[in-house]
Amino acid sequence: MRGAWKLLVGIKDLLVLIAMLIFFGLLFAALNARPGTKAIKPGALLLNLRGSIVEQPEEMDPFSMLSGQDMPRQYRLRDVVRAIDTARGDDRVKALVLDLDGFSGGYPAVIQEVADAMGRFRATGKPVLTYATGYTDSDYRLAAQASEIWMNPMGGTLFTGPGGNQLYYKGLIDKLGVTTHVYRVGRYKSFVEPYTRADQSPDARAASQALYGSLFAQWRESIAKARPKAQVARFLVQPDELVLAANGDTARANLGAGIVDKLGDRIAFGRRVAQIAGVANDRPLGSFNTVGYDAWVRANPLSTAGDAIGVLTVAGEIVDGKGGPGTAAGDTISKAMLDGLAKKKLKALVVRVDSPGGSALASEQIRLAVLEAKKRGLPVAISMGGLAASGGYWVSTAGDRIFAEPGTITGSIGIFGLIPTFENTLAKIGITSDGVKTTPLSGQPDILGGTTPMLDTILQAGIENGYRQFIGRVAAARRMTPARVDEIAQGRVWDGGTAHQLRLVDQFGNLSDAIAWAARQAKLDPAKVHAEYLEKEPGFAAKLADSFGGDDGDDTAGPAGDIFARVAADRRATLARALGDVARLTRGGSIQARCLECGGFGATASASDTRLLDLILARIGL
Repeated sequence: MRGAWKLLVGIKDLLVLIAMLIFFGLLFAALNARPGTKAIKPGALLLNLRGSIVEQPEEMDPFSMLSGQDMPRQYRLRDVVRAIDTARGDDRVKALVLDLDGFSGGYPAVIQEVADAMGRFRATGKPVLTYATGYTDSDYRLAAQASEIWMNPMGGTLFTGPGGNQLYYKGLIDKLGVTTHVYRVGRYKSFVEPYTRADQSPDARAASQALYGSLFAQWRESIAKARPKAQVARFLVQPDELVLAANGDTARANLGAGIVDKLGDRIAFGRRVAQIAGVANDRPLGSFNTVGYDAWVRANPLSTAGDAIGVLTVAGEIVDGKGGPGTAAGDTISKAMLDGLAKKKLKALVVRVDSPGGSALASEQIRLAVLEAKKRGLPVAISMGGLAASGGYWVSTAGDRIFAEPGTITGSIGIFGLIPTFENTLAKIGITSDGVKTTPLSGQPDILGGTTPMLDTILQAGIENGYRQFIGRVAAARRMTPARVDEIAQGRVWDGGTAHQLRLVDQFGNLSDAIAWAARQAKLDPAKVHAEYLEKEPGFAAKLADSFGGDDGDDTAGPAGDIFARVAADRRATLARALGDVARLTRGGSIQARCLECGGFGATASASDTRLLDLILARIGL
């Protein structure tokens, strides 16, 4: 009987294995089928943005997608812009529709680039419609470009402007007995302040006020240009009075101020779009014919005609070692650069930087890899995205010309190192440390017994030397004296417009402008080149996750996004960022060139921080 039972179990396991192999084989074949083969039917191009817009999305976890949860998604900026631009001249696309209920934003320059694409679409005469339960700053920067802004009657706007509170951990660190040893250069290099102070320093506050003020002025200018009759200023100065005057009906107050054009639920909005794009008879009430975003992007791939201009993407936190998309890992990016030079017939190079910085060692590794292109005579342009600060600017010094947007966040030229030790923590529970030391530096840095003044002197000297190297690279690249660079550096963060005035940036322009410049420098016609992205192809798991999270024409609403829902999402993101900050404190390896102020913009917490929060909540049963 035991032998028969083992045989049956073996047969069962074999059948399960065969079934899984067949399933994943068919799935892999479907994912790798030639894109664009499915016919695009006429309708409205629907951008149901259930997440943030970023330069380079992190890979999604396929197991999270299989859980059935509505997971936030990261949309690649260049894909969103290309989708809108290619739809302008295509008769199958009758209108552009943005569902912003689940939208979590992006950096100011990123949002403005999408808004500009929407403006180009609208200039063709085709309608642009947006819908949301509630509009916030990033949402409305996009919605302002629409010919019709719709809002749920139960919703309303909440314009807050950039800024807000930053978490400071000094009180917690003191209670735990942790000693934070900070080595830094830069009067405004404030990244370490959350670990050393209980509040913002006067220097950091002054720098943030200048940065946020400039970016907020750009937001107001963008809205005024797109919708000059909208009385947005009143909702910035006295929103409470306006809402009270409308008996709490914020939506009605918004309508009266010309901020939105129509109030209606999703069924009413769907009917309006259906008047333009049509609807099949068997569809539910409020439906309309849609052109799915993912299907449209696949049907309009990047051009491969003409000579190749390499585009190296440096997106996300700059870290040592290897990493996946959305993280600027030194080994991974330098390998992509060197492989591109060896295997691809590149005529020029554009480095697309969208990073708050990170490891100075990895930043230098990437910079040296880019310099290999210059050694081969290739023109090198730097294209700054939403941000290119600290380590991101370190990398940018390798370029011949730097392009940025007025809303790009850049600068933060300064470095620091941070080491936590736990001698006081251990003393609280009666644990001490001792041992034999053969040199003054034996056992240093000692996380159990603390650092010595000699080590502190050595480490601070190393940081100061690294800062001099940073200053020297900027001075050589920007043709300034080191003294002048030091004057405008000191870790201070600038908006793109001010950076241009300070000569940290050469000219305004997006990625396409940088590619065109690089082509002309290589004596090529910009109209006859194509971008060759030096990126690793996504693996099977990433393709599997993308297939589950894609949007191929479903006009189903995203999660409701009224003000209270947004606050709940912000609470979760704040907790995720706090956990991420603790993790970065413990794992931060090399000298860091990183920007604190950059974290005040963009969408929510990073995908890695969110996964850490989900893991902890799952472990404690929440």
